[in-house]
Amino acid sequence: MGVFPSGRSTTELVDDLNLETRDLIGWLLVLPGLLLFSMFMIYPIAMLLYISLTDATTAGSVVSGETSVIGFDNYVELLTDWQFWNSMSITWLYLALSLVLKVILAIGLAMVLTHERVKGKRYMRAIVIIPMGFPPIFTISIWRAMFSGARFGPMNEFLSMYNGAVTSVTGIVDTIVFFTTVNAPQFLLADVPVGFLSSRWTAFAAYVTTEVWLAYPFMVIIIVSALQDVPGELQDAAKVDGAGFFHRFVNVTFPSIKGPVIFASILTAATSFQNFLIPWVLNQGGPARQNELILVYGYREAIIENQFALASSIMTIAIIIIGMFMLLAVKKTNIAEGAA
Repeated sequence: MGVFPSGRSTTELVDDLNLETRDLIGWLLVLPGLLLFSMFMIYPIAMLLYISLTDATTAGSVVSGETSVIGFDNYVELLTDWQFWNSMSITWLYLALSLVLKVILAIGLAMVLTHERVKGKRYMRAIVIIPMGFPPIFTISIWRAMFSGARFGPMNEFLSMYNGAVTSVTGIVDTIVFFTTVNAPQFLLADVPVGFLSSRWTAFAAYVTTEVWLAYPFMVIIIVSALQDVPGELQDAAKVDGAGFFHRFVNVTFPSIKGPVIFASILTAATSFQNFLIPWVLNQGGPARQNELILVYGYREAIIENQFALASSIMTIAIIIIGMFMLLAVKKTNIAEGAA
């Protein structure tokens, strides 16, 4: 083994050379991915931030260079705009309400689909995930037809059936009770037809219903997998101790599936915040822009109102919020450590 004047052996120099070569090869392998990430992520975000600092009105004005940098004027205008705060508040309300309903529905269905006494669980699981096989635009269009304000629309027909059931029950009571006329209370009856998509809160309920339908299969898949990993010994021990269903769920089942539930909730919450198709296809964020989610608001300002720079400010704020939300959720729930 030779020794160089530096005091290092030939083997050590070869090892150093091999290490440098491996590092170079590693960078060369990573470089295409970095370039693609820069092209499709970093550059668009940087361009979005730049446009938000200009007075651009259309995409053409950006391409032609007919814009001037005006600083943070768009952000100041945005933060003093009532429509922005209305859009932000309705977006968070939509996110929170749909998330709660998705979690409740998904846990309930997952527990049914993993219960030992339920027969045909395999086929039922296949049926549950069917909504994932349809394009979202198709499913949303179907829900739009379901919430049609027409007299014989599906939801109005359900309300008519409900009114008929209430009237029938009161008719039976009227027959049984002598010397008394019993009529159906008006507060129990629905005024048909209902313009579901022409009223703010019924339209909002339609948004939430559609979102829950689109997202619950994903959460069911996650939770079913988690429930299958819950140790049966813990359930048996709780039964021996006399714990009922509710106590077993609170003290055994839910703590065992809490991590996957949080993980699925974070992902679906982020998706709900960025939702565009549901409000736009159902009624374009109406009526009177009262239900514009944040992405619908930004799209309208850019494409319809020709306020490209202002829309870029909206999208920049949305990116910052969703980034902070994801970072905070990952840190507070330690979900990254659980996945590692």
